[in-house]
Amino acid sequence: MPRVCALTAVPVQSLPYERFDEVVLERQRGELERAAARARVLLAGRTIWNINSTATGGGVAEMLGSLLAYARGAGIDARWVLFRGEPEFFALTKRLHHHFHGSYGDGGPLGPAEHELFDRVTQRNVADLQEAVKPGDIVVVHDPQPAGLVAPLVALGAKVVWRSHIGVDDINDAVAEAWQFMLPYVAGADAIVFTRDAYVPDALRDRPYRIIAPSIDAFSPKNEFMTPTDARAILAATGIVADGADGRPQYERRDGSLATVTMTAAVERDAPLRGDDAIVLQVSRWDPLKDPVGVLNGFVEGVAHATDAWLVLAGPDPAEVTDDPEGARVFAECVEARARLHEQVRRRVHLVNLSMRDAEENAVVINALQRHAQVVVQKSLAEGFGLTVAEAMWKARPVVATRVGGIQDQIEDGVSGLLLDNGRDLEGFAEHVRMLLLEPERAQAIGERARERVREHFLGARHLIQYLHLFADLLAAERR
Repeated sequence: MPRVCALTAVPVQSLPYERFDEVVLERQRGELERAAARARVLLAGRTIWNINSTATGGGVAEMLGSLLAYARGAGIDARWVLFRGEPEFFALTKRLHHHFHGSYGDGGPLGPAEHELFDRVTQRNVADLQEAVKPGDIVVVHDPQPAGLVAPLVALGAKVVWRSHIGVDDINDAVAEAWQFMLPYVAGADAIVFTRDAYVPDALRDRPYRIIAPSIDAFSPKNEFMTPTDARAILAATGIVADGADGRPQYERRDGSLATVTMTAAVERDAPLRGDDAIVLQVSRWDPLKDPVGVLNGFVEGVAHATDAWLVLAGPDPAEVTDDPEGARVFAECVEARARLHEQVRRRVHLVNLSMRDAEENAVVINALQRHAQVVVQKSLAEGFGLTVAEAMWKARPVVATRVGGIQDQIEDGVSGLLLDNGRDLEGFAEHVRMLLLEPERAQAIGERARERVREHFLGARHLIQYLHLFADLLAAERR
């Protein structure tokens, strides 16, 4: 990747934001045009920096790649750089991630030694940024990993936004410990952005903050239109299904070039999945909070005996996700749980690892999986937002998901999806999935309403408008 000083810069395309005209509501078109025009004037000569810890393997990276491309297309100098850290640091920030979602993760401390590690890694990155960020620039610092940069960047004269993509509705001792650790780093930001109002701690309610829900890009390889035949061909090319019918395993890259899917997925299976088999799908990181083992057990106990559906649990290859040290362990737990099943059920459970070496190809395979599935599930025990839910809804898939975090903002229960009140309720989970499999007309109607809900609330145009307003307001306040 090209470098900005000693920082790793992620290449960002420039995409015309006018393409949103194809998918958004008419009122949003005019609002986006006005926001872009205002931002071009106020942001002239300034750079919008975005800093996070990875360019692949999660919803934050996906959103950044999309939103920054459209911002550049609107004439704004938007850039993306990566915060650097070692495995010990990412083990600490994964611990924080669990705490922010109400659990203790690996059970390790958040004490003076952890602050010292956090500060030491932060200082290495600060030294790099001092050569790149100039006074008057706007810097958006995403999530806990680079949060220590807030105060040094403010001292450099930048306008700094801390964007928290995580959170939980109910504050317990674990969450309180996470905030005790994090508050000294983020309280001095010029603005703080949360996904939901419930995620805002009392200690930050007197600070300037905004609520901005995440979004998906309807034109990205993960969400662009794909025929059922082509989806099946792509899955056949990866080895996920055995037969590809007459489709083409091809897709269009963001730069407009045509590419062919060459990835071979690593699949734990006993028998091949045929192209016309009914699929229940969960796509997520191999993360205990996504509860893939619980999905497997719920399927086995309450769905497999009543239907002929197959379960596919898919996620990124843990070896290729550098900021998630738990992935390999959670995947191994899924392998062990599957191995204990009776042969007749085990053959209908597939575990799929998708390579992250080519992010666009990974995305197009997920697109094909979601479009090919009869039911998509997201049985998270905790969730900041859950972009996979919006992705599946945009593809008119009926979704069963837990009523946690931002998922409950996306799905209207019984209308645009089905919500599970308790993520550990395997019987209730299975009942929802069975209903959608056995009542295809109802499932189709739910899927169609799901797509319209995403069109109105969760596409990138709305997200971009809110960010442009935030930046303009920050600079307008500076001039008063």
